[in-house]
Amino acid sequence: MSFLSKETLFGLSLFPYLGFLWFLTRSGQAPKLGLIGFYLTLLFVAITIPVGIYAQVHYNQSLADVDWLHGSAEVFLTLANLTLVLGFQRAISQLKATKKAP
Repeated sequence: MSFLSKETLFGLSLFPYLGFLWFLTRSGQAPKLGLIGFYLTLLFVAITIPVGIYAQVHYNQSLADVDWLHGSAEVFLTLANLTLVLGFQRAISQLKATKKAP
């Protein structure tokens, strides 16, 4: 028996992520493009919630069962992840280049 529904757990999981973003932003140590990727992930969540509600109300199905909505959401998540990875990859490349410079 579960004490928390998946919806409640999802809602509660936003607080640690917001804290993570706050500390990461304030640290000033994250690569800018990587930080943008983390914020795009948060935007993905913010957009997916109303889209999921729309799928339930309009189609009487969950978001996962409405292919065009689910696919669109996944494309946005993929773009957010690519932004994140490219940001950190660029930062690693720059760090390696500065260590090789005389």
